[in-house]
Amino acid sequence: MHPVLRFVISLGSVLLAGLTAQAKTLTIVTDFEGPHTPTSIALMKKEFAGIMKDSGLNVEWLLPQEASEAAVDNLVVVRFKGKCIFEPVGYLYDERGPLAFTATSKGDVLPFSEVACDQVTSVMRSAMFGGDYSHADALLGRALARVVAHEVIHILTKSGEHGHEGIARPAFSGRELIEKSLPLMPEDLKRIQAEHP
Repeated sequence: MHPVLRFVISLGSVLLAGLTAQAKTLTIVTDFEGPHTPTSIALMKKEFAGIMKDSGLNVEWLLPQEASEAAVDNLVVVRFKGKCIFEPVGYLYDERGPLAFTATSKGDVLPFSEVACDQVTSVMRSAMFGGDYSHADALLGRALARVVAHEVIHILTKSGEHGHEGIARPAFSGRELIEKSLPLMPEDLKRIQAEHP
């Protein structure tokens, strides 16, 4: 069993209780399997904050070793598989399939998501041209934030339900991953706030 998943399971009652309605801080633990750049990750956090700004939740980001030493109530673990870097020359990668998934157990949504970084970079590459390559790190940060936000919405709403547009839609094109704005729609914000008044 992966150490971070073991860590999640060891939290037992905290995770099984889910996010409490009283607490307004969400702690996201990021676990990177492969290489990643500080620039992309910093921009991911900034973009994520922008997407979730109207939710009323404060977001704290921790690494696994920091989380094991901290007292947290509302914990989400996001594991990043593959290379979370944008390489100048891409390799052939099957663009079909999910960019990420959130774990479930007996129909309950668990606070554990996994992002397929190689899949994300492959899909975003399909929409890039010319000047996009000069700020590929920033675009990758934006794309990762959108994928993480989508999965966190499932966790916050305790539902596998998708929205019709915006960040909660069922799938993203390469253009949607990197375009300037992909908002949290009012109906999805209402679903979050219904669980976290």
